[in-house]
Amino acid sequence: MNTIEYLIKKLEDFGITDYFGVPGDYNSNILDAIVNNQNSRWIGCTNELNAGYAADGYARQKGFGALVTSFGVGELSAINAIAGSYAENVPVINIVGVPSAEILNGKQIYHHNFQEPNRFAFVDAYKTVTETTAFLNKDNAKMEIDRVLRAFERERKPVYIAIPEDIAISEFSFKDVDYNWLSDTGNLEIVTNLITEKIHNSQKPVIIGDVLIKRYDAKNEFSEFVRKSGIPVTNFLMGANIINMDTENYLGTYLSKYGNPQAKEYLDGTDCLIAVGVIYGDKNSFGTPVPHKINSDIAIYGTYTYVEGKKYENIKMSDILHEISKKINHKKYGNDKFSGGYNPSCTQKEKLNSNYIYSRLQEFFKGDDIIFAESGTVSDGFAPMKLPENCEFHNQLLWSSSGWATPASFGASIANPKTRTVLVTGDCAHQMSAMEIGSMCRYGIKPVIIVINNSGYQTEKDFSDEFNKEYTGRSDIEFAKFARAFKADVWSTKVATDDDFDKALRVTQIMDKLCYIEAIVDKSDSPDFSNQMSTQDKSQDKPPVSSAKIKQKDKNISKRNVSDSKNYATNIHTSLKEYEGE
Repeated sequence: MNTIEYLIKKLEDFGITDYFGVPGDYNSNILDAIVNNQNSRWIGCTNELNAGYAADGYARQKGFGALVTSFGVGELSAINAIAGSYAENVPVINIVGVPSAEILNGKQIYHHNFQEPNRFAFVDAYKTVTETTAFLNKDNAKMEIDRVLRAFERERKPVYIAIPEDIAISEFSFKDVDYNWLSDTGNLEIVTNLITEKIHNSQKPVIIGDVLIKRYDAKNEFSEFVRKSGIPVTNFLMGANIINMDTENYLGTYLSKYGNPQAKEYLDGTDCLIAVGVIYGDKNSFGTPVPHKINSDIAIYGTYTYVEGKKYENIKMSDILHEISKKINHKKYGNDKFSGGYNPSCTQKEKLNSNYIYSRLQEFFKGDDIIFAESGTVSDGFAPMKLPENCEFHNQLLWSSSGWATPASFGASIANPKTRTVLVTGDCAHQMSAMEIGSMCRYGIKPVIIVINNSGYQTEKDFSDEFNKEYTGRSDIEFAKFARAFKADVWSTKVATDDDFDKALRVTQIMDKLCYIEAIVDKSDSPDFSNQMSTQDKSQDKPPVSSAKIKQKDKNISKRNVSDSKNYATNIHTSLKEYEGE
Protein backbone atom coordinates (compact mmCIF):
# COMPACT_ATOMS: atom_id res chain seq x y z
CA MET A 1 0.00 0.00 0.00
CA ASN A 2 1.08 3.62 -0.30
CA THR A 3 2.16 5.95 2.48
CA ILE A 4 -1.12 7.71 3.23
CA GLU A 5 -3.12 4.47 2.95
CA TYR A 6 -0.84 2.92 5.55
CA LEU A 7 -1.18 5.88 7.90
CA ILE A 8 -4.99 5.86 7.66
CA LYS A 9 -5.08 2.11 8.27
CA LYS A 10 -2.92 2.44 11.39
CA LEU A 11 -4.98 5.34 12.73
CA GLU A 12 -8.06 3.10 12.57
CA ASP A 13 -6.42 1.14 15.40
CA PHE A 14 -6.57 4.33 17.48
CA GLY A 15 -10.30 4.65 16.84
CA ILE A 16 -9.84 7.54 14.41
CA THR A 17 -12.45 7.38 11.66
CA ASP A 18 -13.03 11.12 11.14
CA TYR A 19 -10.50 13.67 9.89
CA PHE A 20 -11.04 17.40 10.43
CA GLY A 21 -9.49 20.08 8.30
CA VAL A 22 -9.58 22.38 5.30
CA PRO A 23 -8.61 21.38 1.74
CA GLY A 24 -5.44 22.97 0.40
CA ASP A 25 -3.11 22.95 -2.56
CA TYR A 26 -0.75 20.35 -1.17
CA ASN A 27 -3.01 17.91 0.69
CA SER A 28 -5.35 16.64 -2.05
CA ASN A 29 -3.68 13.19 -2.17
CA ILE A 30 -4.29 12.86 1.57
CA LEU A 31 -7.93 13.91 1.27
CA ASP A 32 -8.54 11.54 -1.65
CA ALA A 33 -7.25 8.63 0.41
CA ILE A 34 -9.52 9.56 3.33
CA VAL A 35 -12.59 9.85 1.12
CA ASN A 36 -11.80 6.61 -0.76
CA ASN A 37 -11.36 4.61 2.46
CA GLN A 38 -14.67 3.00 3.43
CA ASN A 39 -13.80 3.25 7.15
CA SER A 40 -12.89 6.95 7.25
CA ARG A 41 -14.71 10.23 6.71
CA TRP A 42 -13.60 13.74 5.84
CA ILE A 43 -15.08 16.52 8.05
CA GLY A 44 -14.59 19.91 6.41
CA CYS A 45 -14.41 22.92 8.73
CA THR A 46 -14.56 26.66 8.09
CA ASN A 47 -10.90 27.30 8.95
CA GLU A 48 -7.88 25.40 10.23
CA LEU A 49 -7.98 26.83 13.76
CA ASN A 50 -11.56 25.63 14.22
CA ALA A 51 -10.62 22.28 12.67
CA GLY A 52 -7.86 21.94 15.26
CA TYR A 53 -10.30 22.72 18.06
CA ALA A 54 -12.77 20.20 16.60
CA ALA A 55 -10.11 17.48 16.44
CA ASP A 56 -9.26 18.32 20.06
CA GLY A 57 -12.91 17.88 21.11
CA TYR A 58 -13.14 14.62 19.16
CA ALA A 59 -10.02 13.31 20.92
CA ARG A 60 -11.29 14.33 24.36
CA GLN A 61 -14.39 12.28 23.76
CA LYS A 62 -13.06 9.35 21.72
CA GLY A 63 -9.44 9.11 22.85
CA PHE A 64 -7.51 10.28 19.77
CA GLY A 65 -8.17 12.78 16.98
CA ALA A 66 -6.82 13.76 13.57
CA LEU A 67 -6.36 17.06 11.76
CA VAL A 68 -5.34 17.58 8.13
CA THR A 69 -3.81 20.89 7.09
CA SER A 70 -1.83 22.29 4.19
CA PHE A 71 1.75 23.52 4.13
CA GLY A 72 2.51 26.88 5.76
CA VAL A 73 -0.67 28.89 5.90
CA GLY A 74 -2.90 26.00 6.99
CA GLU A 75 -0.67 24.45 9.61
CA LEU A 76 0.25 27.81 11.14
CA SER A 77 -3.42 28.71 11.39
CA ALA A 78 -3.97 25.52 13.40
CA ILE A 79 -0.90 25.72 15.64
CA ASN A 80 -2.72 27.44 18.51
CA ALA A 81 -5.23 24.58 18.68
CA ILE A 82 -2.43 22.00 18.66
CA ALA A 83 -0.61 23.92 21.39
CA GLY A 84 -3.74 23.71 23.54
CA SER A 85 -3.93 19.97 22.94
CA TYR A 86 -0.27 19.66 23.91
CA ALA A 87 -0.77 21.65 27.10
CA GLU A 88 -3.61 19.38 28.23
CA ASN A 89 -2.46 15.97 26.94
CA VAL A 90 -5.04 15.69 24.17
CA PRO A 91 -3.65 13.34 21.49
CA VAL A 92 -4.26 14.90 18.06
CA ILE A 93 -2.20 14.03 15.01
CA ASN A 94 -1.65 16.87 12.53
CA ILE A 95 -1.12 15.44 9.04
CA VAL A 96 0.29 18.15 6.80
CA GLY A 97 0.34 18.03 3.03
CA VAL A 98 3.51 19.68 1.73
CA PRO A 99 4.92 20.31 -1.77
CA SER A 100 6.51 17.44 -3.65
CA ALA A 101 10.11 16.49 -3.07
CA GLU A 102 10.99 17.92 -6.48
CA ILE A 103 9.63 21.35 -5.52
CA LEU A 104 11.14 21.24 -2.04
CA ASN A 105 14.57 20.33 -3.37
CA GLY A 106 14.48 22.93 -6.14
CA LYS A 107 15.38 26.58 -5.91
CA GLN A 108 12.15 28.08 -7.23
CA ILE A 109 9.90 30.19 -5.03
CA TYR A 110 6.64 28.35 -4.32
CA HIS A 111 3.49 29.70 -2.73
CA HIS A 112 2.79 29.36 1.00
CA ASN A 113 6.50 29.92 1.65
CA PHE A 114 8.97 32.79 1.81
CA GLN A 115 11.01 34.61 -0.81
CA GLU A 116 13.91 32.54 0.45
CA PRO A 117 12.15 29.16 0.75
CA ASN A 118 12.56 27.27 4.01
CA ARG A 119 11.10 23.78 3.80
CA PHE A 120 11.56 23.08 7.52
CA ALA A 121 10.37 26.42 8.97
CA PHE A 122 6.95 25.11 9.94
CA VAL A 123 7.91 21.67 11.19
CA ASP A 124 10.44 23.47 13.38
CA ALA A 125 7.63 25.64 14.78
CA TYR A 126 5.65 22.50 15.64
CA LYS A 127 8.52 20.90 17.54
CA THR A 128 7.71 23.04 20.58
CA VAL A 129 3.99 22.09 20.70
CA THR A 130 4.05 18.38 19.84
CA GLU A 131 5.52 15.25 21.37
CA THR A 132 7.40 14.47 18.15
CA THR A 133 7.49 15.46 14.46
CA ALA A 134 8.38 13.73 11.20
CA PHE A 135 9.06 14.94 7.66
CA LEU A 136 8.62 11.94 5.38
CA ASN A 137 10.70 11.00 2.37
CA LYS A 138 10.83 7.90 0.15
CA ASP A 139 13.35 6.15 2.38
CA ASN A 140 11.92 6.78 5.85
CA ALA A 141 8.12 6.91 5.39
CA LYS A 142 7.04 3.68 7.10
CA MET A 143 9.72 3.80 9.79
CA GLU A 144 8.86 7.38 10.72
CA ILE A 145 5.11 6.74 10.77
CA ASP A 146 5.65 3.83 13.17
CA ARG A 147 7.96 5.89 15.38
CA VAL A 148 5.53 8.79 15.60
CA LEU A 149 2.52 6.57 16.31
CA ARG A 150 4.37 4.78 19.12
CA ALA A 151 4.85 8.16 20.79
CA PHE A 152 1.20 9.02 20.06
CA GLU A 153 0.01 5.90 21.90
CA ARG A 154 2.39 6.18 24.82
CA GLU A 155 2.49 9.89 25.63
CA ARG A 156 -1.08 10.94 24.68
CA LYS A 157 0.07 14.26 23.24
CA PRO A 158 -0.15 15.76 19.74
CA VAL A 159 2.20 14.56 17.01
CA TYR A 160 3.00 15.96 13.56
CA ILE A 161 3.68 14.30 10.21
CA ALA A 162 4.53 16.26 7.04
CA ILE A 163 3.90 14.29 3.85
CA PRO A 164 5.08 15.60 0.45
CA GLU A 165 2.54 15.17 -2.36
CA ASP A 166 4.56 12.53 -4.16
CA ILE A 167 5.52 10.63 -0.98
CA ALA A 168 1.84 10.36 -0.02
CA ILE A 169 1.26 8.02 -2.97
CA SER A 170 4.61 6.20 -2.87
CA GLU A 171 4.13 2.48 -2.25
CA PHE A 172 5.99 0.20 0.15
CA SER A 173 5.63 -3.33 1.51
CA PHE A 174 3.14 -3.58 4.34
CA LYS A 175 4.16 -5.10 7.65
CA ASP A 176 1.83 -4.65 10.62
CA VAL A 177 3.14 -3.09 13.83
CA ASP A 178 1.62 -3.00 17.32
CA TYR A 179 2.16 0.30 19.14
CA ASN A 180 1.00 -0.88 22.56
CA TRP A 181 3.56 -0.92 25.38
CA LEU A 182 3.79 -2.74 28.70
CA SER A 183 4.66 -1.52 32.17
CA ASP A 184 8.06 -2.36 33.61
CA THR A 185 7.04 -5.24 35.90
CA GLY A 186 9.88 -4.63 38.34
CA ASN A 187 9.07 -0.95 38.82
CA LEU A 188 5.36 -1.75 38.95
CA GLU A 189 5.87 -4.18 41.84
CA ILE A 190 8.18 -1.81 43.74
CA VAL A 191 5.81 1.14 43.44
CA THR A 192 2.73 -0.91 44.30
CA ASN A 193 4.33 -2.06 47.54
CA LEU A 194 5.62 1.42 48.43
CA ILE A 195 2.27 3.10 47.85
CA THR A 196 0.27 0.41 49.65
CA GLU A 197 2.54 0.60 52.68
CA LYS A 198 2.49 4.39 52.75
CA ILE A 199 -1.32 4.47 52.62
CA HIS A 200 -1.69 1.80 55.33
CA ASN A 201 0.67 3.76 57.62
CA SER A 202 -1.20 7.04 57.16
CA GLN A 203 -4.05 8.37 59.26
CA LYS A 204 -5.53 10.97 56.93
CA PRO A 205 -4.91 10.04 53.27
CA VAL A 206 -6.65 12.03 50.53
CA ILE A 207 -6.93 11.35 46.79
CA ILE A 208 -7.00 14.10 44.14
CA GLY A 209 -8.19 12.88 40.74
CA ASP A 210 -7.91 14.95 37.60
CA VAL A 211 -8.41 14.94 33.86
CA LEU A 212 -5.30 12.94 32.87
CA ILE A 213 -7.13 9.87 34.21
CA LYS A 214 -9.36 10.16 31.14
CA ARG A 215 -6.48 10.80 28.77
CA TYR A 216 -4.71 7.58 29.80
CA ASP A 217 -7.83 5.37 29.80
CA ALA A 218 -7.72 4.73 33.55
CA LYS A 219 -11.17 5.91 34.62
CA ASN A 220 -12.44 2.43 35.53
CA GLU A 221 -9.29 1.58 37.47
CA PHE A 222 -9.46 4.90 39.32
CA SER A 223 -13.09 4.31 40.32
CA GLU A 224 -12.17 0.84 41.58
CA PHE A 225 -9.27 2.26 43.63
CA VAL A 226 -11.54 4.89 45.19
CA ARG A 227 -14.21 2.30 46.01
CA LYS A 228 -11.85 -0.36 47.37
CA SER A 229 -9.80 2.04 49.52
CA GLY A 230 -12.57 4.16 51.01
CA ILE A 231 -10.10 7.10 51.03
CA PRO A 232 -11.74 10.56 50.80
CA VAL A 233 -11.44 11.80 47.22
CA THR A 234 -11.66 15.21 45.61
CA ASN A 235 -10.86 16.56 42.14
CA PHE A 236 -9.69 19.69 40.43
CA LEU A 237 -12.19 21.39 38.11
CA MET A 238 -10.78 19.93 34.88
CA GLY A 239 -11.48 16.52 36.38
CA ALA A 240 -15.07 17.26 37.41
CA ASN A 241 -17.18 14.09 37.33
CA ILE A 242 -14.10 11.89 36.98
CA ILE A 243 -15.73 10.05 39.86
CA ASN A 244 -19.47 9.68 40.46
CA MET A 245 -20.43 12.62 42.70
CA ASP A 246 -22.73 10.37 44.75
CA THR A 247 -19.80 8.14 45.77
CA GLU A 248 -19.75 7.67 49.54
CA ASN A 249 -16.21 8.99 50.08
CA TYR A 250 -16.45 11.87 47.56
CA LEU A 251 -15.65 15.31 49.01
CA GLY A 252 -16.73 17.46 46.06
CA THR A 253 -14.61 19.55 43.70
CA TYR A 254 -11.66 21.28 45.35
CA LEU A 255 -12.40 25.02 45.25
CA SER A 256 -9.48 26.28 47.35
CA LYS A 257 -10.47 29.13 49.68
CA TYR A 258 -13.52 30.04 47.61
CA GLY A 259 -15.87 27.22 48.56
CA ASN A 260 -16.38 23.59 49.59
CA PRO A 261 -14.57 23.85 52.95
CA GLN A 262 -14.72 20.08 53.52
CA ALA A 263 -12.43 19.33 50.56
CA LYS A 264 -10.00 22.06 51.62
CA GLU A 265 -10.00 20.88 55.24
CA TYR A 266 -9.20 17.29 54.28
CA LEU A 267 -6.50 18.39 51.85
CA ASP A 268 -4.91 20.76 54.36
CA GLY A 269 -4.85 18.07 57.04
CA THR A 270 -3.69 15.07 55.02
CA ASP A 271 -0.56 13.13 55.89
CA CYS A 272 -0.63 11.25 52.57
CA LEU A 273 -1.62 13.01 49.35
CA ILE A 274 -2.34 10.68 46.42
CA ALA A 275 -2.47 12.78 43.24
CA VAL A 276 -3.71 10.88 40.19
CA GLY A 277 -3.55 12.43 36.73
CA VAL A 278 -3.29 15.98 38.04
CA ILE A 279 -2.78 19.06 35.87
CA TYR A 280 -1.61 21.61 38.40
CA GLY A 281 -2.55 25.05 37.07
CA ASP A 282 -3.81 28.30 38.56
CA LYS A 283 -7.32 28.06 37.10
CA ASN A 284 -7.60 24.35 37.76
CA SER A 285 -6.76 24.69 41.46
CA PHE A 286 -8.14 28.25 41.74
CA GLY A 287 -4.84 29.99 42.23
CA THR A 288 -3.99 28.56 45.62
CA PRO A 289 -1.19 25.99 45.96
CA VAL A 290 -2.22 22.74 47.60
CA PRO A 291 -0.45 22.27 50.96
CA HIS A 292 1.89 19.61 49.56
CA LYS A 293 4.29 19.65 46.65
CA ILE A 294 2.48 17.70 44.02
CA ASN A 295 5.19 15.01 43.69
CA SER A 296 6.30 14.83 47.33
CA ASP A 297 3.91 12.14 48.55
CA ILE A 298 2.36 9.99 45.80
CA ALA A 299 1.77 11.28 42.26
CA ILE A 300 0.57 8.88 39.56
CA TYR A 301 0.90 10.04 35.95
CA GLY A 302 0.28 8.34 32.61
CA THR A 303 3.67 6.67 32.16
CA TYR A 304 5.48 7.20 35.48
CA THR A 305 4.87 7.59 39.22
CA TYR A 306 6.47 9.61 42.02
CA VAL A 307 6.73 8.24 45.56
CA GLU A 308 8.23 10.65 48.10
CA GLY A 309 10.04 12.59 45.40
CA LYS A 310 11.54 9.60 43.57
CA LYS A 311 10.43 8.99 39.98
CA TYR A 312 9.70 5.49 38.68
CA GLU A 313 9.48 5.28 34.89
CA ASN A 314 7.56 3.06 32.47
CA ILE A 315 4.48 2.36 34.58
CA LYS A 316 1.01 2.71 33.12
CA MET A 317 -1.44 4.65 35.24
CA SER A 318 -4.11 1.97 34.75
CA ASP A 319 -1.71 -0.79 35.83
CA ILE A 320 -0.59 0.86 39.06
CA LEU A 321 -4.16 1.73 40.09
CA HIS A 322 -5.26 -1.83 39.37
CA GLU A 323 -2.43 -3.35 41.40
CA ILE A 324 -2.96 -1.03 44.38
CA SER A 325 -6.68 -1.85 44.39
CA LYS A 326 -5.87 -5.54 44.76
CA LYS A 327 -3.71 -4.92 47.86
CA ILE A 328 -5.38 -2.01 49.62
CA ASN A 329 -7.40 -2.52 52.79
CA HIS A 330 -10.78 -0.79 52.86
CA LYS A 331 -11.28 1.72 55.64
CA LYS A 332 -13.86 4.35 56.55
CA TYR A 333 -12.41 7.79 57.26
CA GLY A 334 -15.51 9.60 58.50
CA ASN A 335 -16.01 12.25 55.85
CA ASP A 336 -19.48 13.63 55.23
CA LYS A 337 -21.00 12.50 51.95
CA PHE A 338 -20.95 15.32 49.39
CA SER A 339 -24.31 17.05 49.22
CA GLY A 340 -23.24 20.23 47.46
CA GLY A 341 -24.31 21.75 44.19
CA TYR A 342 -26.69 24.58 43.49
CA ASN A 343 -29.94 24.95 45.37
CA PRO A 344 -33.03 24.11 43.29
CA SER A 345 -33.85 26.82 40.77
CA CYS A 346 -36.79 29.07 41.54
CA THR A 347 -38.51 30.69 38.56
CA GLN A 348 -39.99 34.07 39.43
CA LYS A 349 -40.38 35.67 35.97
CA GLU A 350 -37.52 38.01 36.74
CA LYS A 351 -34.58 39.28 34.70
CA LEU A 352 -32.24 36.47 33.81
CA ASN A 353 -28.87 36.19 35.56
CA SER A 354 -26.02 33.69 35.79
CA ASN A 355 -27.05 32.38 39.18
CA TYR A 356 -30.36 31.21 37.80
CA ILE A 357 -28.78 29.89 34.59
CA TYR A 358 -26.33 27.55 36.33
CA SER A 359 -28.76 26.31 38.97
CA ARG A 360 -31.28 25.54 36.22
CA LEU A 361 -28.62 23.85 34.06
CA GLN A 362 -27.74 21.57 36.97
CA GLU A 363 -31.32 20.28 36.75
CA PHE A 364 -31.27 20.21 32.94
CA PHE A 365 -28.23 17.98 32.54
CA LYS A 366 -28.75 14.24 32.50
CA GLY A 367 -26.60 11.13 32.60
CA ASP A 368 -24.54 10.44 29.47
CA ASP A 369 -24.64 14.10 28.34
CA ILE A 370 -21.48 15.51 26.78
CA ILE A 371 -20.98 18.98 28.27
CA PHE A 372 -18.58 21.62 26.95
CA ALA A 373 -17.91 24.74 29.02
CA GLU A 374 -15.95 27.68 27.65
CA SER A 375 -13.14 28.96 29.87
CA GLY A 376 -13.51 32.11 31.96
CA THR A 377 -16.67 32.89 33.88
CA VAL A 378 -18.58 30.05 32.20
CA SER A 379 -16.29 27.47 33.79
CA ASP A 380 -16.59 29.38 37.08
CA GLY A 381 -20.33 28.78 36.91
CA PHE A 382 -19.74 25.04 36.69
CA ALA A 383 -17.28 24.93 39.62
CA PRO A 384 -19.86 24.45 42.44
CA MET A 385 -22.19 22.33 40.29
CA LYS A 386 -23.20 18.75 41.01
CA LEU A 387 -23.21 16.78 37.75
CA PRO A 388 -25.22 13.62 37.06
CA GLU A 389 -23.51 10.26 36.90
CA ASN A 390 -21.84 9.28 33.62
CA CYS A 391 -22.05 12.67 31.93
CA GLU A 392 -18.79 13.83 30.33
CA PHE A 393 -17.60 17.31 31.29
CA HIS A 394 -14.99 19.11 29.17
CA ASN A 395 -13.27 22.46 29.61
CA GLN A 396 -9.89 23.96 28.72
CA LEU A 397 -8.65 25.64 31.88
CA LEU A 398 -4.90 25.35 31.37
CA TRP A 399 -4.58 26.64 27.79
CA SER A 400 -7.78 28.74 28.08
CA SER A 401 -8.03 29.73 24.42
CA SER A 402 -11.21 31.76 23.95
CA GLY A 403 -13.39 30.30 21.22
CA TRP A 404 -12.26 26.71 21.77
CA ALA A 405 -15.51 25.31 23.11
CA THR A 406 -17.77 25.81 20.08
CA PRO A 407 -15.68 23.83 17.53
CA ALA A 408 -14.60 21.36 20.23
CA SER A 409 -18.23 20.53 20.97
CA PHE A 410 -18.71 19.95 17.23
CA GLY A 411 -15.83 17.48 17.22
CA ALA A 412 -17.20 15.62 20.23
CA SER A 413 -20.62 15.42 18.55
CA ILE A 414 -19.01 13.86 15.50
CA ALA A 415 -17.36 11.31 17.80
CA ASN A 416 -20.65 10.48 19.56
CA PRO A 417 -23.51 11.59 17.29
CA LYS A 418 -26.22 9.70 19.20
CA THR A 419 -25.42 11.33 22.55
CA ARG A 420 -26.73 14.77 23.49
CA THR A 421 -24.03 17.45 23.48
CA VAL A 422 -24.62 20.67 25.42
CA LEU A 423 -22.39 23.69 24.80
CA VAL A 424 -22.35 26.59 27.26
CA THR A 425 -20.31 29.55 26.08
CA GLY A 426 -20.01 33.30 26.40
CA ASP A 427 -20.82 35.80 23.69
CA CYS A 428 -17.27 37.02 23.04
CA ALA A 429 -15.67 33.57 22.96
CA HIS A 430 -18.48 32.29 20.75
CA GLN A 431 -18.08 35.04 18.16
CA MET A 432 -14.49 33.92 17.54
CA SER A 433 -15.50 30.53 16.16
CA ALA A 434 -19.26 30.69 15.61
CA MET A 435 -19.01 29.84 11.90
CA GLU A 436 -18.60 26.22 12.98
CA ILE A 437 -22.36 26.26 13.60
CA GLY A 438 -22.49 25.93 9.81
CA SER A 439 -20.40 22.75 9.99
CA MET A 440 -22.76 21.35 12.63
CA CYS A 441 -25.65 21.99 10.25
CA ARG A 442 -23.77 20.51 7.30
CA TYR A 443 -23.10 17.23 9.10
CA GLY A 444 -26.47 16.95 10.83
CA ILE A 445 -25.18 17.57 14.35
CA LYS A 446 -27.90 18.56 16.83
CA PRO A 447 -26.38 19.96 20.04
CA VAL A 448 -28.01 22.30 22.52
CA ILE A 449 -26.08 25.58 22.43
CA ILE A 450 -26.45 28.20 25.16
CA VAL A 451 -24.77 31.55 24.56
CA ILE A 452 -24.68 33.74 27.67
CA ASN A 453 -24.71 37.26 26.28
CA ASN A 454 -23.44 40.01 28.59
CA SER A 455 -22.13 42.16 25.73
CA GLY A 456 -18.43 41.89 26.42
CA TYR A 457 -15.40 40.09 27.77
CA GLN A 458 -16.55 39.42 31.32
CA THR A 459 -13.25 38.06 32.63
CA GLU A 460 -11.47 41.20 31.45
CA LYS A 461 -14.24 43.32 32.97
CA ASP A 462 -13.69 41.66 36.33
CA PHE A 463 -9.95 42.33 36.22
CA SER A 464 -10.16 45.85 34.82
CA ASP A 465 -10.01 48.89 37.08
CA GLU A 466 -12.50 50.62 34.82
CA PHE A 467 -15.53 48.53 33.96
CA ASN A 468 -16.43 50.19 30.69
CA LYS A 469 -12.99 50.18 29.08
CA GLU A 470 -13.06 50.03 25.30
CA TYR A 471 -11.25 46.72 25.10
CA THR A 472 -13.89 44.81 27.09
CA GLY A 473 -16.61 45.38 24.46
CA ARG A 474 -17.47 43.79 21.13
CA SER A 475 -19.55 44.38 18.01
CA ASP A 476 -23.31 44.07 18.47
CA ILE A 477 -24.46 40.67 17.22
CA GLU A 478 -27.93 39.12 17.03
CA PHE A 479 -26.78 35.62 17.94
CA ALA A 480 -30.21 33.97 17.79
CA LYS A 481 -30.71 35.32 14.26
CA PHE A 482 -27.19 34.30 13.26
CA ALA A 483 -27.95 30.67 14.07
CA ARG A 484 -30.78 30.70 11.54
CA ALA A 485 -28.60 32.15 8.79
CA PHE A 486 -27.58 28.62 7.78
CA LYS A 487 -29.82 26.61 5.48
CA ALA A 488 -30.65 23.91 7.96
CA ASP A 489 -33.27 22.78 10.45
CA VAL A 490 -32.40 25.01 13.43
CA TRP A 491 -34.51 26.17 16.36
CA SER A 492 -33.23 29.32 18.02
CA THR A 493 -34.53 31.82 20.52
CA LYS A 494 -33.50 34.77 22.66
CA VAL A 495 -34.49 34.92 26.33
CA ALA A 496 -34.12 37.60 28.98
CA THR A 497 -36.13 36.23 31.93
CA ASP A 498 -35.74 33.13 34.08
CA ASP A 499 -39.19 31.92 33.06
CA ASP A 500 -38.40 32.07 29.35
CA PHE A 501 -35.01 30.41 29.87
CA ASP A 502 -36.76 27.57 31.69
CA LYS A 503 -39.27 27.18 28.86
CA ALA A 504 -36.53 27.31 26.23
CA LEU A 505 -34.69 24.43 27.93
CA ARG A 506 -37.94 22.45 27.95
CA VAL A 507 -38.35 23.07 24.22
CA THR A 508 -34.90 21.63 23.47
CA GLN A 509 -35.99 18.34 25.00
CA ILE A 510 -38.72 17.91 22.40
CA MET A 511 -36.81 19.15 19.35
CA ASP A 512 -34.96 16.81 17.02
CA LYS A 513 -32.79 19.59 15.64
CA LEU A 514 -29.96 21.92 16.57
CA CYS A 515 -31.25 24.14 19.40
CA TYR A 516 -29.69 27.51 20.09
CA ILE A 517 -30.51 29.76 23.07
CA GLU A 518 -29.19 33.29 23.40
CA ALA A 519 -29.50 34.19 27.09
CA ILE A 520 -29.40 37.93 27.74
CA VAL A 521 -27.95 39.03 31.09
CA ASP A 522 -26.68 42.34 32.46
CA LYS A 523 -23.37 43.61 31.19
CA SER A 524 -21.93 43.27 34.69
CA ASP A 525 -23.35 39.79 35.28
CA SER A 526 -21.09 37.01 36.56
CA PRO A 527 -21.70 33.83 38.54
CA ASP A 528 -21.47 34.30 42.30
CA PHE A 529 -18.38 32.11 42.31
CA SER A 530 -16.59 34.55 39.94
CA ASN A 531 -17.59 37.49 42.12
CA GLN A 532 -16.34 35.70 45.21
CA MET A 533 -12.93 35.08 43.64
CA SER A 534 -12.72 38.69 42.45
CA THR A 535 -13.36 40.10 45.91
CA GLN A 536 -11.26 37.60 47.89
CA ASP A 537 -8.13 37.58 45.79
CA LYS A 538 -5.92 40.31 47.23
CA SER A 539 -2.63 39.00 45.91
CA GLN A 540 -2.55 41.19 42.82
CA ASP A 541 -0.66 44.50 42.84
CA LYS A 542 -3.86 46.01 41.51
CA PRO A 543 -6.78 44.10 43.09
CA PRO A 544 -9.47 43.11 40.60
CA VAL A 545 -12.73 45.00 40.68
CA SER A 546 -15.63 42.95 41.94
CA SER A 547 -18.50 42.54 39.52
CA ALA A 548 -20.79 42.90 42.54
CA LYS A 549 -19.51 46.43 43.11
CA ILE A 550 -20.01 47.60 39.56
CA LYS A 551 -23.41 46.17 38.78
CA GLN A 552 -24.97 49.61 39.22
CA LYS A 553 -22.83 51.02 36.40
CA ASP A 554 -24.64 49.13 33.70
CA LYS A 555 -27.56 47.20 35.06
CA ASN A 556 -30.29 47.39 32.44
CA ILE A 557 -30.90 45.23 29.43
CA SER A 558 -31.46 47.44 26.41
CA LYS A 559 -35.07 48.10 25.41
CA ARG A 560 -34.40 46.46 22.06
CA ASN A 561 -33.18 43.27 23.70
CA VAL A 562 -36.21 43.15 25.99
CA SER A 563 -38.58 43.75 23.09
CA ASP A 564 -36.90 41.13 20.90
CA SER A 565 -36.93 38.65 23.77
CA LYS A 566 -40.68 39.08 24.18
CA ASN A 567 -41.12 38.24 20.50
CA TYR A 568 -38.91 35.18 20.85
CA ALA A 569 -40.83 34.16 23.96
CA THR A 570 -43.94 33.81 21.78
CA ASN A 571 -41.94 31.30 19.71
CA ILE A 572 -41.16 29.31 22.88
CA HIS A 573 -44.79 29.24 23.99
CA THR A 574 -45.91 28.13 20.53
CA SER A 575 -43.41 25.27 20.50
CA LEU A 576 -44.49 24.08 23.94
CA LYS A 577 -48.19 24.27 23.08
CA GLU A 578 -47.68 22.23 19.91
CA TYR A 579 -45.93 19.57 21.97
CA GLU A 580 -48.43 19.57 24.84
CA GLY A 581 -51.45 19.70 22.54
CA GLU A 582 -52.80 22.89 24.06
